[in-house]
Amino acid sequence: MNYPHFVSIEQEDADGSTHHFVVHTRDPKMAIRFSAECVSGKVRPGTIQQISVPNSWAGQYSQYAKLVTRAERFFKATLCGEEPHPGRLAGG
Repeated sequence: MNYPHFVSIEQEDADGSTHHFVVHTRDPKMAIRFSAECVSGKVRPGTIQQISVPNSWAGQYSQYAKLVTRAERFFKATLCGEEPHPGRLAGG
């Protein structure tokens, strides 16, 4: 599912495990890898496994904090099959 500025990506490994990524495609760019678990046949969001951001000589990583929260909401909505509402994600 695509949403302006956020993209959800699933990647399956050779061992059958699936990795879930949410990528913010505009500046500031970032990618977050989430765990997910299957409960009663439904995929449910787990925890953040990794956050990848470009190196910054200025150390302005605080700009990513709000985006991480939005990415978590987006990931949960995509797993539940919901269409994320622009106001909820854009407004925080």
